[in-house]
Amino acid sequence: MKILWILLGCCIAFMASAQDISLRHDLDGKKLDALATLVLRFNDGQKGKGRVLLQDSRGVENRQLLPHLALLDPDDSMAFFGTRPRFRPLDDLMRKAGQKFNSKQFYPQVAAALDDVHGRIQALPLGLSLPVLFTNRAVLRKAGIDPDKPVKTWWDLQEVAGKIRDSGSKCPLTTARFAWIHSENVSEQANEPMVAKVGKLNTILANGMVNVKHLALLASWQKSSYFHYSGPAREGNQRFLSGECAMLTGESSLYADARSAGIDIGVGPLPHYDDVYAPKPNNVLPDGAGLWVLAGNKKDEDRLAARFVAFLMRPEVQKEWVHATSYLPMTPTAVESLRGSDIPPHLLDAAQKRLSVSQKGSTRVKHGLIRDRLHQFLGEEVEFVWNNGRAAKEALDNTVRRVNEAIATPPSAVAVAPR
Repeated sequence: MKILWILLGCCIAFMASAQDISLRHDLDGKKLDALATLVLRFNDGQKGKGRVLLQDSRGVENRQLLPHLALLDPDDSMAFFGTRPRFRPLDDLMRKAGQKFNSKQFYPQVAAALDDVHGRIQALPLGLSLPVLFTNRAVLRKAGIDPDKPVKTWWDLQEVAGKIRDSGSKCPLTTARFAWIHSENVSEQANEPMVAKVGKLNTILANGMVNVKHLALLASWQKSSYFHYSGPAREGNQRFLSGECAMLTGESSLYADARSAGIDIGVGPLPHYDDVYAPKPNNVLPDGAGLWVLAGNKKDEDRLAARFVAFLMRPEVQKEWVHATSYLPMTPTAVESLRGSDIPPHLLDAAQKRLSVSQKGSTRVKHGLIRDRLHQFLGEEVEFVWNNGRAAKEALDNTVRRVNEAIATPPSAVAVAPR
């Protein structure tokens, strides 16, 4: 299988026809194997009408030489491209390419992760996850903790982290994707909006009471060696997978990698605060990578991209993809196709229940300038909390001020780099 993805990743110019399109990604392991298998099957069915060529973002020398497609979390745009290129809305692509596409086929919460303020799907939600708490059950048992006892609240997690530290562990808890998990989701569970309309402008509210309380708690945990901050992105994943850290707040899709690493892994819901008004612990936000179509493609290239998207939407393809990667199913049809597999029925039922919740009344921060700046500035400000003892409220007030100043001035148009 390693040979397969190497061959698919070799986008050598003289081998590519005019209709071939490149798909840039940063997958590895079983997720890459699954993508490479599906791409090969799609290409075989094209009968000379063009191919999709995989391109590992980590091996690209000139990142500004843009691909046609990208499987990425928008937070990773700079790492993928060295710039922030323009993307083509998915529903627009499919309509103009003559492919059937109904945005209502997606679960409401799946659509909410990758639509715009007008409800238009921007990218195929191929790589979404829910925020969860992972535990290394063997480490918990060593610390005298029942690994089957639910960790429901952040106060429960504090107690567990303390026992793990006392047992000799140097890293009881770390995290991945800090802004999404420890700001957006903490607010969502506490029913505190992250964004509000002030006149005609959206304003970020990332310094609400629960956010200040939570960041202050994490800062106290860091001082007590209960919690170790690993970075704003996915840096904490490897620390958990290697066994260095006993627990991780991260993306549910890491489950497949943890199983492959031989970890006796426990998966529980993201903890919540039970001492806030009307908490909604199940209100967590799906997020992650989508299949984005870059602007500026030729018509034949867009038609090939649209056929590839239609292929990925087939129920049997979704079933294979979700089963291999642990990403969330996109549609009710996909969930039904997974019943009878080795995925426990209660997990499918739980996913279906959460993903089916209506978007109505949601104050979720949509992908775009506001969310980009929120994640960027929050990542910068919390560094002062960990390293310089800055107060949580000051860091969050600074984040809000910087975001709102940035979004008050419309950004200049971003030029699309050449292919």
